[in-house]
Amino acid sequence: MEAKDIDRHWKRIIDTMTEGLMLVSRDGTILMVNRSFEQMTGYSAEEVIGKPCTLLHCDNCEKLRNDSEDGNWCTLFDVNSRDQKRCRCGIIRKDGTCMPSLKNASVLKDNDGNVLGAVEIITDLSEMDRLDQEVKLLTLRLQAERGFEGIVGESGAMQKVFDVVRKAALSDAPVIIYGESGTGKELVARAIHNLGLRAEGPFIQLNCAALNESLLESELFGHIKGAFTGAYRHKIGRFEAADGGDIFLDEIGDVPSSIQVKLLRVLETKQFERVGDHRAITVDARIITATNRDLGELMAQKKFREDLFFRINVIPIRIPPLRERVEDIPLLVQYFINGLRTKTAKPITGVSRSVLEHFMAYPWPGNVRELKSAMEYAFVVAESGLIGRTHLPPNIFHSGGAVFMDQQGAAPGEVAEKRVLIEALRRSGGNQSKAARILGINRVTVWNRMKKYSIDLKKTMTL
Repeated sequence: MEAKDIDRHWKRIIDTMTEGLMLVSRDGTILMVNRSFEQMTGYSAEEVIGKPCTLLHCDNCEKLRNDSEDGNWCTLFDVNSRDQKRCRCGIIRKDGTCMPSLKNASVLKDNDGNVLGAVEIITDLSEMDRLDQEVKLLTLRLQAERGFEGIVGESGAMQKVFDVVRKAALSDAPVIIYGESGTGKELVARAIHNLGLRAEGPFIQLNCAALNESLLESELFGHIKGAFTGAYRHKIGRFEAADGGDIFLDEIGDVPSSIQVKLLRVLETKQFERVGDHRAITVDARIITATNRDLGELMAQKKFREDLFFRINVIPIRIPPLRERVEDIPLLVQYFINGLRTKTAKPITGVSRSVLEHFMAYPWPGNVRELKSAMEYAFVVAESGLIGRTHLPPNIFHSGGAVFMDQQGAAPGEVAEKRVLIEALRRSGGNQSKAARILGINRVTVWNRMKKYSIDLKKTMTL
């Protein structure tokens, strides 16, 4: 093939490329695109040729334009700039969705060195991001050495949970998981995803109590560059990332009223808008929620919308607290010992009989998470053999002034959740993070319970 043949067939040649190609003039006008560009962006060649390249709303390019020192529309054409730039960015497709991209831009010059324009090669990174998500999910699956999708329990109460999970997985209806902190709500949500119709899709999660109202809205629905102070790039929200899969919203009872309205719209229409944008984005994601709060009480207080409740409460699943399935405790103890023994290489064989009896009697306000924390503490203190009383954290034996077990291992009475929390706050000197570690729960849960029981920290510390 001679040079003249290449000139004649160059359009067909570039249309065979898997990457998108865009030819831009010096003033930023789009002169030509290839077929891959059309497929990636949803724009036809006729729709973009002659239009400014800002049509794509590339979040990185806007910065390059603003930073130009030579008066050019883009720093790519500045005198001292390199002739080639490579960056990762987000561009907005015709349908309003954001496409993560890798862009290589090269300056085109004539024989005298005069700038004619630039050619940009665009690689769609959406599939790569999806594969990264799958790798994380597979890693989590491999970590589940035994049990029902990583959930350990053989009691009748847990078998009922597993049965409902299997049935819920075969449906596409919304699921809500009720349970105290530390019972394993996230594991149940993952099990529903792994066994479900959307197992090949993404599993996206968010703790709704961990963010303020504006940040929560941005995390859920995304935002465009410039939507608010600090929005330097386009951001894909959790709902958009969950398209084709499941989205798990933990602590749904803590969602502000304004966000509840937007969640209701997504459930009813499968559409939402990014913060700062007016274009509706359609998403196909099954919603799984969880809460440790009484939504009925919240609705009575006008803090949770009834219409949203009826939308998310289609398939309710209640996870029993550990004190209601004490027969699973020996199994859980051995499960944690096996994992920690492999991790630490310590020759610890088990727990003493008195410790196991105490575990069976203790109310476990932090549930399975608290049990796991207690075992991790014991593996730090003990060196070998059986774990005894002296190897366990003090809060396992004393809380709220009540002794859970005496020296002979007598069975205790049950201690209320509020008293347990107050004692943990006193022991931690009022530090909520330390109190959370004592109880084997997270800091947000400590804060929620303080609000739930109207606990005044200053008064608590002076009592």
